[in-house]
Amino acid sequence: MRKVNKIGKYLYLLAVVSLVSQLIFPQYSIAKTIEAKNIEAEVENITVKVEPTQVLTVHITAYSSTVDQCDSTPFITASGTRVHDGTIAANFLPIGTKVKIPSVFGDKIFTVEDRMNARYYKRIDIWFATRQEALNFGLKNLEVEVYE
Repeated sequence: MRKVNKIGKYLYLLAVVSLVSQLIFPQYSIAKTIEAKNIEAEVENITVKVEPTQVLTVHITAYSSTVDQCDSTPFITASGTRVHDGTIAANFLPIGTKVKIPSVFGDKIFTVEDRMNARYYKRIDIWFATRQEALNFGLKNLEVEVYE
């Protein structure tokens, strides 16, 4: 019982000393707060420029979710996700690879989530919501930025 009282007294004394030191030397506690806010502000202003690991020129085609263009589950990708805007199929890139096609889509990021027929190795197929959009895109030979 005596040890608990002794520890309690030390903790109380430590709290009192801390409070008194803040009253006597307030510049130290305020300075630390200002410094912390400046660091937070600097962290918010940091921008990280990620460079592509590869820049390639490849044939790019388009597809939509129809059984004649896909398999019997046209809305499910090879990775198991549901097709959505930004889905691409490619056999030469790992599933999950991020790709940009700046000349047509600017900074839009596509993700490899699907595969193509094995005869198409170095080709990218972009998913579109309708068959007409895919037909309108056609076949293009474009530069792509790969981010692995």
